[in-house]
Amino acid sequence: MRHGRKIKKLGRKWAHRKALMRNLLTALFTHQRIKTTIAKAKETRKLADRLITFAKENTLAARREVRRYLPDENLVHKLFSEIAPHLTDRQSGYTRVYRLGPRFGDAAEMALLELVSRKEKEVKKESKKQKVVKEKKPKSEKVKEKGKVKEKTEKAPKTKKKREKASKEKAKE
Repeated sequence: MRHGRKIKKLGRKWAHRKALMRNLLTALFTHQRIKTTIAKAKETRKLADRLITFAKENTLAARREVRRYLPDENLVHKLFSEIAPHLTDRQSGYTRVYRLGPRFGDAAEMALLELVSRKEKEVKKESKKQKVVKEKKPKSEKVKEKGKVKEKTEKAPKTKKKREKASKEKAKE
């Protein structure tokens, strides 16, 4: 029977697993998204959702509970002041996991773990509005632009011999 075995060990001892989760949580809250294996992403998601729930309470006890997992006080402050307020309207599901396919080296299934944020949705809505308001050019200007020939810019040759030939040709001209 598997009583009391809800934690995935990820092939690591307790201390190593604890350090791994702390590092992944730190990276997640710092960068808003991380790329890792699916198993690590799923375990990190559990802890991240729990910490965000604590951060939404915004009490001293909640700060102390979060501090157990996040070693950086500035990151704890960022979680309580920036991340949690954006997620107040959600009951749960503060993170999402996208499957990315196998890793090139060892074919481990990779995933992208990211925070679900209200900012992204607002930005997407604004960008859609901006696309609709595009200015249209008259057809006569479009025809003139097609008739123009763009001048080619010369790229510097990569090898030493080619550079020498190019410099001699320019000197002759």
